[in-house]
Amino acid sequence: MEIILREDIQGLGYRYDVVKVKDGFGRNFLIPQGMAIVASKSNRKMIDENIRQAAHKAEKLRQDAQSIADSIGDIVLEIRTKAGESGKIFGAITSLQICDALKDRGYDIEKKRISFKEKIKTLGTYHVVLDLHKEVNHEVAVNVVEE
Repeated sequence: MEIILREDIQGLGYRYDVVKVKDGFGRNFLIPQGMAIVASKSNRKMIDENIRQAAHKAEKLRQDAQSIADSIGDIVLEIRTKAGESGKIFGAITSLQICDALKDRGYDIEKKRISFKEKIKTLGTYHVVLDLHKEVNHEVAVNVVEE
């Protein structure tokens, strides 16, 4: 079934994207939750008109996201955590900890916009991706050190 997304859904698509999903997922979850509508001919026309009207606003959002990415630049976040003698940390570094480290530096990024290339379970330097906009992704280095 083809649907039109009404909001960004991680792993599926962005707002106003037409995506193909399984019938049950669309009818039983996305549409009742208000996250999507059926991609009928009239709904497509309505969405096209909304997109045309919102094009200027979308460009402004993209420019804002790009300016945030430029201001973050090559920042290296340092996260302190408890670790064992072998360098293995207790638990794992989460997106909430990355979000807090960014807030300490003056950047307010939602934790759902942070994704990991790999799980962080040992001390060392890792890279995480900030999904600031559907066209703007920024990679940030995270240095995990022992407390």
